[in-house]
Amino acid sequence: MANKIWFITGAANGFGRHWTEAALERGDRVAATARDRDRLADLAARHGDAILPLTLDVTDRTAAFAAVRRAAQTFGGLDVVVNNAGYGHFGMVEELTEEEIRAQLETNFFGALWVTQAALPVLRARGGGHIVQVTSEGGVVAFPGIGAYHASKWALEGLSESLRQEVAGLGIHVTALEPGPYATGFADTSRHSAPLAAYDAVRENDMPVWDVGDPVATRAAILELVDAAQPPSRVLFGRSLPAVTADYERRLRTWTDWNALSLKAFR
Repeated sequence: MANKIWFITGAANGFGRHWTEAALERGDRVAATARDRDRLADLAARHGDAILPLTLDVTDRTAAFAAVRRAAQTFGGLDVVVNNAGYGHFGMVEELTEEEIRAQLETNFFGALWVTQAALPVLRARGGGHIVQVTSEGGVVAFPGIGAYHASKWALEGLSESLRQEVAGLGIHVTALEPGPYATGFADTSRHSAPLAAYDAVRENDMPVWDVGDPVATRAAILELVDAAQPPSRVLFGRSLPAVTADYERRLRTWTDWNALSLKAFR
C-alpha cells in the first residue's frame, strides 16, 4: 500500500493523537492540527519532516483554508482528510444557552465543513481521496442530556451523506465514522450547562451508562479504513451496532404504525 498524506484535525489528544501516531509509525506523512501546536512537539521531534504540526482553531474558516493550503503545498497534495476536532456538551435542551449551542455547532459542525470545503479542491486536483468525518454513535442515535452534541453530529451526518453523492464521480470517498464511547478524555474536555432542578430525575435515572472502549484498538482500524479500495459510507467503531439497530427498528415500527396517517396527508 502506497504511503498516504493525511490532514487530521484535533491531533493533540484522543482519537486524533492515536491516528496521527498510527499513520506516522507506518511511514505516512501527516499534517496534524491542534489549537495548541506545542502539544505536537514530541511527535515532531520523533518523526521530523513526516509531520507538519499546524495551529488551527477549526471555527476560523480563513485559518482552516490556510492550513489545508499549507499542508498541500508542503506535501504536494492530500490523500486523507480526517475531521476529528470537536468536544461534547452536556445539558438538557431547556438548559442550553444560545452561546453554548452556537459554540457546539461552530466546532463540531462548521469546523468540519470549513476543512472539507478547503480540502475538496485539493482532492479534486489529485484525482481522488478520502474524507473521514468523525461523527459518533451519537450521530445516529440520541440520549437525554446531550442534545447539543447530537445536533452537531446529526448535522454532520446529513451534510456528509449529500457530499458523498456529490463527489462520488470525482473519485473522492466520504465516510461518516461513528465511534461509540472510548476512553479518550471526552468527559474531561466536555462542557456543561447550568442545571435546572426540573431535570434532576432525568439526570439521576435516565442518563446512559456506556461500555467504554480502548482507543488504542482504533489505530489498526483507521488504517484499514483508509486503505480500503471501496470504503464504507458509514462505519461504527466499537460495540454500538446492537443499540443502533434497536433504535432504527423502533423508528421503522413507528413510521409503519402511523403510515395510514401519513397517507392521509398526501393527495
